Amino acid sequence: MPHISAAPFGVLLLTLVTMPLLPPALARSTDDQMMQLEPSERIEQVCNTRAMGELQRGQKGMRPDELVAYAYRDPVVKGAKINAPGAAVRSGGTWYHIAYECETAHEGLDVTRFHYTLGAAIPTSEWAGHYLVAP
Repeated sequence: MPHISAAPFGVLLLTLVTMPLLPPALARSTDDQMMQLEPSERIEQVCNTRAMGELQRGQKGMRPDELVAYAYRDPVVKGAKINAPGAAVRSGGTWYHIAYECETAHEGLDVTRFHYTLGAAIPTSEWAGHYLVAP
């Protein structure tokens, strides 16, 4: 399963979700790239990006740079919705538990509803067993 990071593609997606006024050519290009993914992967990527943006805006000091939706439990995608109860997000070199629910529209390209709960820091001893890489 894919995960999202602040690598160039992830940054482009974060920009798409947080800045609605992209030039039409750039928006089309990003949408075209996203449409190459399987629908469930597209929904996961868009919602992972939304989660990182929400954390950065809503949690003082958080600067997420990677999110793994399947770290502790596989996410469940049904139609245009994803429930990721066992996700993990990295910020400042520390991994944290996060759970989110996300609903999308327009073939998984737009988030219409999003809710998350940020949990505790994850001990370094658990990282390797849950696909969590050191910064």
